Amino acid sequence: MTTPGLDAILSERRQLLNLAYRLLGSLAEAEDAVQETCTRWYAMSPQQQAAIESPGAWLTTVASRICLNMLGSARARRETYVGEWLPEPLPGHTDSGAAADPADRITLDESVNLAFLVVLEAMTPAERVAFILHDVFRYSFAEVAEIVGRTPAACRQLASSARRRIRAAQPSATTATQQAGIIRDFKQAWEAKDIDTLIGLLDPDAVAVGDGGGLATTFLDPIEGGEQIAHAWIEIARRRSDDMTFLERTVSGTPGVVAEQNGVIVTVFAFEITDEKIKRIWVVRNPEKLRHWTTG
Repeated sequence: MTTPGLDAILSERRQLLNLAYRLLGSLAEAEDAVQETCTRWYAMSPQQQAAIESPGAWLTTVASRICLNMLGSARARRETYVGEWLPEPLPGHTDSGAAADPADRITLDESVNLAFLVVLEAMTPAERVAFILHDVFRYSFAEVAEIVGRTPAACRQLASSARRRIRAAQPSATTATQQAGIIRDFKQAWEAKDIDTLIGLLDPDAVAVGDGGGLATTFLDPIEGGEQIAHAWIEIARRRSDDMTFLERTVSGTPGVVAEQNGVIVTVFAFEITDEKIKRIWVVRNPEKLRHWTTG
């Protein structure tokens, strides 16, 4: 058996990056996990590499186990995080920079939108890994069991529990066109400081969550209630500097808004819409989570 060439291993990187991002909710951490996986591969001798029947399966197993360990340590780190921690939003492929940007190698589907990733954050690491591997990447429970070190029956239970969480949090179906129209109306009302229209677009029980990570100013505690959010957004509009503009952009595969200042995107707004009302707003200002965004 010949040793898999460099190209064969590099071709797996996209799949590994897609997997790791969904498991970790952070592109930076996903890149680290993939790099560590490849480092372990190249640390083996050619004879050890040649003895591996399926390099792709080996890489997936190692990457998943690395992510499982990282999820455990991430929970401890996030307890000391300044304010709320949100997953890292991804730009639409037409909005990101060079084609070599890792953000361009993430497949934008429903399993990367912020609403989905936020629900994943509430799961245990084992639940998250079992669910993503089985339900998103279609690995069998026997394969999942091998990766997470549990029985197939236990993995089935983990995925089932995760599925219930997803179903409970799933918003009612709204087409992308409808979503884009609601976000456009929200942006226009926001810029016009039209508080009545904003309140009408927001669910009465809406919640807004900000993530500055201690590196950018934002509200530390979630804002609860449509009216309270509308008043907060009017205040943001009043304080907006002349060099800041709001632009409609694709955020993690769904319609969203970004704030651009002096040609640099400084804030990303993602939305969850239920029954044609805005139910959730996620505001990401931590610059470390915006490094893959450009002016597009």
